[in-house]
Amino acid sequence: MASRVAALLLLGVVICAEFAAAEIAVDCCLSVGVKRLPLQNLESYSIQEAGKGCDIRATRFITKVGRILCVSHPDDLPWVRNHIKHLDAKKKSSHQ
Repeated sequence: MASRVAALLLLGVVICAEFAAAEIAVDCCLSVGVKRLPLQNLESYSIQEAGKGCDIRATRFITKVGRILCVSHPDDLPWVRNHIKHLDAKKKSSHQ
């Protein structure tokens, strides 16, 4: 009986360790668009790097209504870099 309890406990520990070690991608862009987005609709952004929980590099723009739009990484498209600069400047001016 004691060996069964020990075996079940060991199995539970192994299962918990597997879940803890697994990388679970949360809120990752799975694909990107290249179409230029209207700047006036954008509220903020985040940059996604491949290998840090997500499979691809991307920029996640968040619209004023809370929708997440995935586009190419800022290194890939000049308009993405310009939108990011504008959002950063807007954020900086609102905090002063």
